Amino acid sequence: MVVAFAAVAKSIGQQCLKRSKPYSYSYFSSYVCSSNSKYGVPKWQFQSHRTLILQSASESVKLERLSDSDSGILEVKLDRPEARNAIGKDMLRGLQQAFEAVSNERSANVLMICSSVPKVFCAGADLKERKTMILSEVQDFVSTLRSTFSFLEGLHIPTIAAIEGIALGGGLEMAMSCDIRICGEDAVLGLPETGLAVIPGAGGTQRLPRLVGKSIAKDIIFTGRKINGKDAVSIGLVNYCVPAGEARLKALELARDINQKGPVALKMAKCAIDKGVELDMESALALEWDCYEQLLDTKDRLEGLAAFAERRKPRYKGE
Repeated sequence: MVVAFAAVAKSIGQQCLKRSKPYSYSYFSSYVCSSNSKYGVPKWQFQSHRTLILQSASESVKLERLSDSDSGILEVKLDRPEARNAIGKDMLRGLQQAFEAVSNERSANVLMICSSVPKVFCAGADLKERKTMILSEVQDFVSTLRSTFSFLEGLHIPTIAAIEGIALGGGLEMAMSCDIRICGEDAVLGLPETGLAVIPGAGGTQRLPRLVGKSIAKDIIFTGRKINGKDAVSIGLVNYCVPAGEARLKALELARDINQKGPVALKMAKCAIDKGVELDMESALALEWDCYEQLLDTKDRLEGLAAFAERRKPRYKGE
């Protein structure tokens, strides 16, 4: 059995190093650990400004590359104040394009998702727009929203959601698609869909129980109740709860810490974790070894050892 699975594990691990296929802006296929075939990361450019790397399909979604010592950190900003960042067709197109741009950005090491709107992360789907849709349009929208969040979840780099204020419905589903979640104390999180006679349709019924357990997930979804920041961290829905207004600062702190690590190692670690939890222990350990083995011949591994011996910070290039 171990020998038979070794070939499967090796195939899964190698997927982490293959170039991702192009995706249309209408539908994204769900994938895990897909990545570009080259990991070259340019040397840090000591600049004092941000660079907008995407002219989004939507004015309500902006993607920026941080610079100076933060080179390697990307930030998606939600900016639709008139609708509390509710996701309509236009904003969904912007999210699709932003996430695909991140996937194709070779210098990216970590992604943050934040809001430019005070006390709002994302209010969920735009229900005013939803009322104008015919049934087939609703089906297409929810299907596209689900696959977009699956694409976000499958990005090859670590992702962090910084939640201030409300994160309801699709907003919470987007945050749950990230690897790490941080919220302010005044955050309000929930999946209120059953109150509208539907269910969370963009991954909520699947990701929430995987984070907090089946019983608690049922409580939250059945009742549609809202959760504050402190309760969210106590049940494992978020990783950190910080004073109101400081979620992005904490996200940036974590992003900077992650950004110092080996880029290829981060991709392999994410692949090993995401795919490994779906397997039995014996198979998962075989997958872990395959991911580890693919790091042995990298320049970054040698640089890490050299930096340790010389008592200096490593200078990783993603090679």
